[in-house]
Amino acid sequence: MPSPDQPAQRGISVVMPILNEERHLAESVAAITEQDWDGPLEIILALGPSTDATDDVARRLAASDPRIRLVDNPTGLTPEALNLAIGQAAYDIVARVDGHGLLSPGYLRTAATTLAETGAANVGGIMYAEGTTPFERAVACAMKSRIGVGGARFKLGGQAGEAETVYLGVFDRGWLQRVGGYDTRFRRAQDWEMNWRLRALGGTVWFTPQMRVTYRPRGTFATLASQYFQYGTWRRVVARRHKGSINARYLAPPVAVAAIAVGAVGGLVWRPLWLVPAAYLTAIAAGGWAISQGEPAKVRALVPPVLATMHLAWGAGFLTSRVRLAEDVQDPPSNGPLHLASPGQQQLGPR
Repeated sequence: MPSPDQPAQRGISVVMPILNEERHLAESVAAITEQDWDGPLEIILALGPSTDATDDVARRLAASDPRIRLVDNPTGLTPEALNLAIGQAAYDIVARVDGHGLLSPGYLRTAATTLAETGAANVGGIMYAEGTTPFERAVACAMKSRIGVGGARFKLGGQAGEAETVYLGVFDRGWLQRVGGYDTRFRRAQDWEMNWRLRALGGTVWFTPQMRVTYRPRGTFATLASQYFQYGTWRRVVARRHKGSINARYLAPPVAVAAIAVGAVGGLVWRPLWLVPAAYLTAIAAGGWAISQGEPAKVRALVPPVLATMHLAWGAGFLTSRVRLAEDVQDPPSNGPLHLASPGQQQLGPR
């Protein structure tokens, strides 16, 4: 293994699960190719069955840069895309990047250095939400506040150190092989779930604020609600699968949903109970106004309903989650052990 002051001697395989990313894919890939990393680099795009022009964009990118390769992901599911791409990875560091995320300058070099210095299994940084429309900017305000996401360090920042989970992640490939990659049964929360398994096997998950990924938020109430409903649904699946993985921060949204529902319905019988939903609405209105200072009035007006959408959709997803995993499949995950190429050995994907 290279010394911490020579991280560029290690190669990096960037794996990207791609589905309907026509709008941001080229920008996201450019942020990778423009990194100040002078070691070996490859970018593997695992393409799901997109309904827009994503595949055309991907083919143009691959034709313009020999470091970009394409693999098919017929199911379109994120964990399967990741495992397919990881299975093609040629280098000893594997970085996950999404098709709507933009790496900050120095991201990959910082990751390689941090892996070498800490001996961590996975390192990651801040998910920095940044919108381009008023609605996206309102979501970004919510996602960067404790009111919106509780105490999640990878969204709020903080001191470098060990963490439960990080955003996306840059992995030592040996640890990916050891845990068998992503559990393909988890359509959401697959990052959190794998980080739990890494830590259970003695690996370290390390947060460093010097690594930042600009994230483009959802653009409508419908897509935001769907996203957070799925987050809540699958976070409960993780809680069922891994006992002790839940805490008060994750329980706050379902408790709020239950209390608001009881207050709203019970108020029909005993009116003072209507104070419960009224208090919640007052709190998010005041909180939303406070966290959006400096934003245009249109954005500030959207922040409270955005907060309510995130809280209530997440909580409802958690409370109504009925997803049951097949218990006859144990770790390593259901896709079986990964077979990665030897470091430095290039493999061509099926496209």
